[in-house]
Amino acid sequence: MRIISYNVNGIRSAINKGFIEWLKTDPADIICIQETKAVKDNVNYKLFNDLQYEDYWFSAQKKGYSGVAVFSKIKPDHVEYGTGHKMSDDEGRVIQLDFGDIRLINAYFPSGTSGDERQDFKYVWLNEFNEYLETLKKKHPKLIVCGDYNIAHKEIDIHDPKGNKKSSGFLPEEREWMTKFLDNGWVDTFREFHPEPHRYSWWSQRFPSVRLNNKGWRIDYINVTSPLKNNLVSADIYPDVKHSDHCPVYLELKP
Repeated sequence: MRIISYNVNGIRSAINKGFIEWLKTDPADIICIQETKAVKDNVNYKLFNDLQYEDYWFSAQKKGYSGVAVFSKIKPDHVEYGTGHKMSDDEGRVIQLDFGDIRLINAYFPSGTSGDERQDFKYVWLNEFNEYLETLKKKHPKLIVCGDYNIAHKEIDIHDPKGNKKSSGFLPEEREWMTKFLDNGWVDTFREFHPEPHRYSWWSQRFPSVRLNNKGWRIDYINVTSPLKNNLVSADIYPDVKHSDHCPVYLELKP
């Protein structure tokens, strides 16, 4: 099972930048997309079907905002839309798919960069989501959570930790949430294979030189619960894939 998680910053924009051509290279069996900024009917989804991907969408009620989707060459046994938390579901933030005894959760975590109100919403969302996952673990011990977490966990995960210590996405409370989350039976799959620094998945678009000079943040993850740790085959980040201000992150699991 090859999985990619990718915040495309608008699926229609990504398609215009060569996203479909990239999919033709068969980068993974399951492509988890965040920030679609679209509903299915406003996208030429036949492009995905022609490449043997089934498509599943969960969009925000607000047009052109948020939203998640999954394109899969493996037919899921079950698809669940949302988590039952209204504020999150209204923004189309979580879609879940079952493949045998594995549940894959594609999540677009909130950003707090626009101000205190959204930062407070982010903290509420993080706590609700964590509680939801803890309950889910009892029924589905083999969980995968992938997506744009909007949190750089450690100093190694950000190009300028000192300069960003008061920036949303690298605040002490967010980093502490991530530490507790991982300590509670989750595996950061990328770090299992890559302890090296300067590996990032997002770069600010304000200045073109930022990505050119690799001044980024690692805020996109594919995490698994402990029972799946021995199934890990490889993990990676693909900074040379450029349809967005993010890049894809990758995980391969054996059955």
